[in-house]
Amino acid sequence: MPSPIKGHVMRHDRRLEELWSTAAPSEHVFDPNSVSSLPPVAQRYLRHALAPGAKLSTCARLSMTGTIKLKPGWCKFEAEQLLRWDRGFVWAATAKVNGLPVTGFDRLVDGVGAMRWKLLGLFPVMKADGAEIARAAAGRLHAEAIWLPAALLETEVSWVDRGSDHTVAIFDAHGEHSELDLEISPAGALLSCCLSRWGDKNTGVFAYHPFGGAAEQEQTFAGVTIPIRLRVGWLFGTPAFDSEGEFFRCTLHSVQYR
Repeated sequence: MPSPIKGHVMRHDRRLEELWSTAAPSEHVFDPNSVSSLPPVAQRYLRHALAPGAKLSTCARLSMTGTIKLKPGWCKFEAEQLLRWDRGFVWAATAKVNGLPVTGFDRLVDGVGAMRWKLLGLFPVMKADGAEIARAAAGRLHAEAIWLPAALLETEVSWVDRGSDHTVAIFDAHGEHSELDLEISPAGALLSCCLSRWGDKNTGVFAYHPFGGAAEQEQTFAGVTIPIRLRVGWLFGTPAFDSEGEFFRCTLHSVQYR
C-alpha cells in the first residue's frame, strides 16, 4: 500500500528520501541458531520477530495514520517515517489542528536532532534543535527498534531476561545508553516496550522519564513481524500513563525493509 500522504508531507523533509535512497540492501539473513546463546525470553522474541531466512534489515520505510495529543486535544495525523539504525530517523507528518493542517517533521540524522512544524505550510508553530532535542530523539529511535528487530542483533547489544515474560536489550547507540524492556507473550509476540528516555514532557525541563507503549496488533512484512498498532507515551508502566502520559496512537499501513 502506498503512503497515504506521499507527495504531500515528503516535500517538508528531503532527508527522508536521501536516507532511503542511500541505504544499502541487507546482504545477511536470519539464522535462528544465531541467537541460541541468548536468554530464553530474548530467543523467543527474536525467533518470533524474524523468520528463518528473513533479511536482517536495519532500514525501514513506514506509512502510518493515527492520533496525537496536542494542546487542542487529540488530533488526527498521517505520516511517513524512515528509520535507519546507522544514521537516524525522519518522521514527516500532517496533523489536523482545529481543522487546519500542520505539516513538518521530527528527525535525528547523523547525531543532529531537529523539529520543524508549520501551520498551512507557511506559519511556523514549532522549531527546535540542539543537544537536548538530539538526546530526546535518540531515545525515541531506541524505542522504535521494535520496528527494526535486526538492529537488536548487533554485537554490542546484550540481553537479560527478567522473569518469564520480560527481556531487556542493553546497548549504547546514537550517543545514548538504553535498557529497552520488552514484554513478550508465550508465543513470542511483543506486548509492550519501555525505556528511560530523555525529554521534557512539554515542560521545558529535561530529565529521564519512563517512556514506552503497548502493542495491540502485529503483522509480518517480508518475514519480519512487528507491532502495527500501538499506544505510546511518557510515564509508561505507571498509573499516570493513561491520564497524562499517553500522547500518540498509531497504525502502520505499509512497511518496506531494505
